[in-house]
Amino acid sequence: MPPTPPPSVRSSAAVDATRRAALAPPRVPALPCAALCALAFGLLLTLVVLGWGPLLSVDRALAGALHRTAVAEPGWTRLGRLLSDWLWDPWTMRAVLVAAVLLLVRRGERLLAVWVAGTALVGTGLQQVLKAVVGRERPVWPDPVDTAHYAAFPSGHAMSALVASALVLWLLRLGGARARWRRTAGAVAVVSVVGVGFTRVYLGVHWLSDVVGGWLLGGALVAAAAAAYTLFAPQEGKEGPQWAGKRS
Repeated sequence: MPPTPPPSVRSSAAVDATRRAALAPPRVPALPCAALCALAFGLLLTLVVLGWGPLLSVDRALAGALHRTAVAEPGWTRLGRLLSDWLWDPWTMRAVLVAAVLLLVRRGERLLAVWVAGTALVGTGLQQVLKAVVGRERPVWPDPVDTAHYAAFPSGHAMSALVASALVLWLLRLGGARARWRRTAGAVAVVSVVGVGFTRVYLGVHWLSDVVGGWLLGGALVAAAAAAYTLFAPQEGKEGPQWAGKRS
């Protein structure tokens, strides 16, 4: 019969087990989440392309009501433009991901860095292709308060914000970040994703379905990328990245 380890050893083993559990990837069904988001996006895309009446009616009613408010409240409109065109702009979101990629490379996590960069690039390319193929017109107003380029569906701002936020949250969880940091990042992510979606409709440059389409497509992309990473990088997926738990 093997000897019973002393309490200090058992305690150390328990701590190690707890730490490994904390560093493990989130137990989120990424692949089903990706499939669900992709299915919902496909349905929404079909309704947009077919010009489904009830969807267009909701889009027009909400956009019209918010635009009238934007015209009547120039102070709030200026704030909305500042947030939407600068703080939550797709280039700002890309800058956040570039910083994350550089940090991963500095920490020696080159595969994960490539994974994040690749996901962001695929997202940008995918949204531009869909915009060109669908060719949906943006709202047109006699008194516009903001302008935007390219076609409307899906919203690039909404998709970029969700992709960047979801990737950052995934990296924090994968790296074993403290719960309070993950909660703070989660709160910032929710405010950013919901906020940019609201401002795009409020400023009259997108329909609601454009924004929802961007969220769904972004969610499908990040969930699929996370699922693929777990499959194709099993050692890092099981043990956590090399930088997990390190102190700078």
